[in-house]
Amino acid sequence: MRKLLILSGAICMTLAFSCTTMKKESNPFFEAWQTPFQVPPFDKIDTADYMPAFTQAIKQHDAEIEAIINNQNPPDFDNTVLAFDRSGKLLTDVSKVFYNLNEANTDPRMQAIARELSPIMSKHSDDIALNEKLFTRIKSVYEKRKKAGLDDQQIRVVEKYYRDFERQGANLDPAQKEKLRKLNEELSMLSLTFGENLLAETNENFMLVIDKQADLEGLPQPVIDGAAEAAKEKNMAGKWVFTLAKPSMIPFLQYAKNRDLREKIYRGYFMRGDNGNKNDNKATLARTVELRIEKARLLGFNSYAAYIIDENMAKTPENVETFLMKLWNSALPVSKNEVADMQKIIDREGGKFKLQPWDWWYYSEMVRKEKFDLDEKELKPYFSLSNVRDGMFMVANKLYGITFTKRTDLPVYHPEVETYEVKEANGNLTGILYLDYFPRAGKRGGAWCTDFRSAGWEDGKRVVPVVSLVCNFTKPTADMPSLLSWDETTTLFHEFGHALHGLFTEGKYLRTAGSVARDYVELPSQINENWAGDPQVLKAYAKHYKTGEAIPDQLVEKIVKSGQFNQGFETVEYLAASLLDLDYHTLAEPSKIEPDQFEKEAMSKIGLIPEILPRYRSTYFAHIFDGGYAAGYYVYIWAAVLDADAFDAFKSSGDIYNKELAAKFRKHCLAESGNDEGMVQYKKFRGQEPSVDPLLKRRGLK
Repeated sequence: MRKLLILSGAICMTLAFSCTTMKKESNPFFEAWQTPFQVPPFDKIDTADYMPAFTQAIKQHDAEIEAIINNQNPPDFDNTVLAFDRSGKLLTDVSKVFYNLNEANTDPRMQAIARELSPIMSKHSDDIALNEKLFTRIKSVYEKRKKAGLDDQQIRVVEKYYRDFERQGANLDPAQKEKLRKLNEELSMLSLTFGENLLAETNENFMLVIDKQADLEGLPQPVIDGAAEAAKEKNMAGKWVFTLAKPSMIPFLQYAKNRDLREKIYRGYFMRGDNGNKNDNKATLARTVELRIEKARLLGFNSYAAYIIDENMAKTPENVETFLMKLWNSALPVSKNEVADMQKIIDREGGKFKLQPWDWWYYSEMVRKEKFDLDEKELKPYFSLSNVRDGMFMVANKLYGITFTKRTDLPVYHPEVETYEVKEANGNLTGILYLDYFPRAGKRGGAWCTDFRSAGWEDGKRVVPVVSLVCNFTKPTADMPSLLSWDETTTLFHEFGHALHGLFTEGKYLRTAGSVARDYVELPSQINENWAGDPQVLKAYAKHYKTGEAIPDQLVEKIVKSGQFNQGFETVEYLAASLLDLDYHTLAEPSKIEPDQFEKEAMSKIGLIPEILPRYRSTYFAHIFDGGYAAGYYVYIWAAVLDADAFDAFKSSGDIYNKELAAKFRKHCLAESGNDEGMVQYKKFRGQEPSVDPLLKRRGLK
């Protein structure tokens, strides 16, 4: 998942910061960063620095806006639009550091600062978006754009900013603007609350503590060793601790023979935010949905989904629903066949129960062994984290010619973080890459890509991006490196695809450089997953962590043959969540929502089978209630159509490293992705509209 940034001038408004009221004699944010490549000086930044930095940055940005609106010269591109595009640099610098760390390495002090800042930042954003004088100047440039001698990219920037102001309420009357301010302020606090509750429910409020060795039956030794290490860290030596972090939970669900314990840990997972305690998210999300409806109606849309999707490739909620249901009708029968296969095993073994959601991973693993003679325990030794990382670097080098050199002299925000200098084949600097792999108490779950500095243009030169990739992978133990599951392997390739998008982005204007529709944003990440499982690539990077031997041909063949394994489940659980998201956000009238009942009715309507839960139940659906994917969780499979079609071009060429195609993909779909609308850029690469057939074939749904 790539974090989505909503730009107002140069400000990142997906905020979440940290600071205290303590005063310091110096503040790193007020000084030029004397670090290699001017990366953030994490070793010098203290929590106490944030609030003074935000306070000063907001003042500075206000002054820059005042200078634009008080300019006595007639509005033009340079003195209005370009000046706005370049405003807020200090606020951007502070925001990118604070909010990224509040997600990846937070603590109670940072969370307190984030709550203090939320209404402040909401007000600042609205002060800009609802500034009548600023909008008047931008509107003036917009109305004259076709006759002002502007080039295509300047016109696009003008149109994007004008559209931003319209969508943020610039045309509302004063009373409506005041109502919008209140809605935005409350929504920002609700999002923050949802995320904090989920972090507590995931990392603090549940542990499966095992003190009987018999309860570990079926678990691979590395999983047992990892649980023992986790117990030691929690001062419970001699026991085994499993958590709701997926590297801990999923192997337990796959291999633990104790069905009651499988149910216990999975129930702990799917009941997050729905336990009637202080971290319960039901009221928070219900209020969020209600306010989003009000906001959409205030801005002239029938629903929040209509408001959001209007800017996407899909254009309307109806188009999205039609697309999702077409896939649903193909995937649901496949998932029912998968249930039947697993139930046969249960019955054969004398189990007197029907398959339940917490049984899926355990019995699907049995099916995989029976049908494909493939046990994930066989695979893991070939997928050490270092090998997978080097494999993804190799693919990028073969496609684009770039190189990765590890740096040990760059400041990092946590000792586990790695840094790399990325260069072009000619030696020119492309960017800096941060890699943060493992779970910890102050890190939210999942995997994502963000940046500490976006690519741009300054003083006639390209600004070098600083990109960060954050994951929650299986941690190494005292005598074993981090060994990734196949899902973790593809996740690393996925997020690295986002990183390549950020590293390759070009453009003179912050508003459009790398800025794409939400249902395009997953194309760069998802296409990169295709190389992870290609036999030619596997043989090059999948090597046994002890012997260094390449993965055997028979295992590669099994991986390829099992490529469509469990695709009914994976597609159905994803689509169920996408349709649940759409149901919440196509509501046209504010009403009292009871989330559990709403979710139950939504899933019943589409015929979701009881053996499968939506990938995210409402109360821990962070993508839509604490992220940038509200009314947009569908984008992963929309982009999957693009990525399958794009990779099919490489396969059809006979060379998965086809440098001509790679150069076209880099230029049109990555570097210049913000130059035009998503489908226009894609067709520049592909030469035609994407076909859905490669996706259906890849998933075994056709």
